[in-house]
Amino acid sequence: MLYFIGLGLYDAGDISMKGAEALKNVDTIYAEFYTARLFGTNISTLEEMLGVEITILTREQVEEENIPLKEAEKKDVAFVSAGDPLIATTHSDLMIEARKKGIKTRVIHSSSILSAAPGIAGLQAYKFGKVTTIPFPEENYFPHSPYLAVKENMDSKLHTLVLLDIRAHEDRYMTANQGLEYLMRVESERGENLISGDTLAVVIARAGADKPVVRADKIEKLLNEDFGGPLHCLMIPGDLHFMEAEALVVLGGAPPEILEEDL
Repeated sequence: MLYFIGLGLYDAGDISMKGAEALKNVDTIYAEFYTARLFGTNISTLEEMLGVEITILTREQVEEENIPLKEAEKKDVAFVSAGDPLIATTHSDLMIEARKKGIKTRVIHSSSILSAAPGIAGLQAYKFGKVTTIPFPEENYFPHSPYLAVKENMDSKLHTLVLLDIRAHEDRYMTANQGLEYLMRVESERGENLISGDTLAVVIARAGADKPVVRADKIEKLLNEDFGGPLHCLMIPGDLHFMEAEALVVLGGAPPEILEEDL
């Protein structure tokens, strides 16, 4: 049996009772934290709370060596990750390959940024379009695809959830400020008048913590704010319902004039 178990968004208390019980009964537990990680706890705390041992795998050990899959051919294995376990494509691939090999699978879900970020900002989840991720730019690598995803969603009057690059092995986590700068740079290169300093954006920091940051304002105001430690994400709203606009003002400190706009 291969279990896919979500750890939730922030700390050891986010795992479900069902997930915790499963971890106590499997033979081996593997974890990956290259797609996301829990900043409110560490593996030692999780191990002590559950009374188990957890082995952290690298991307190569999961995606190339297929260690969880190979081990699950002969014993019960749990593969755990932050958030909900099947959001990452690589995890879905593991489940597909397990089924092909005749290995039984079980999924134990947990909270995900895909629902948490819209919820704590007061935006309606069904009004979101394509999710996109902004990568760390490198020499000869500065894709415009995140900007184009926002454009496609805006054309359909939909909101965009913008995830930000994580490089856990380098201890690098993109900030909301860097993400906004990225979008502004793409705008300067494309000149399509999609994103400007007056564009409304929403910053979420440390979703799942006791006091997450929810901040909504014009990009020019957000660029220089300090949102604290990781993880951060962004949302670029499309057309706002009046209740969503009110939520951004009350929950995120957005300028009250958005209530007066033609929503």
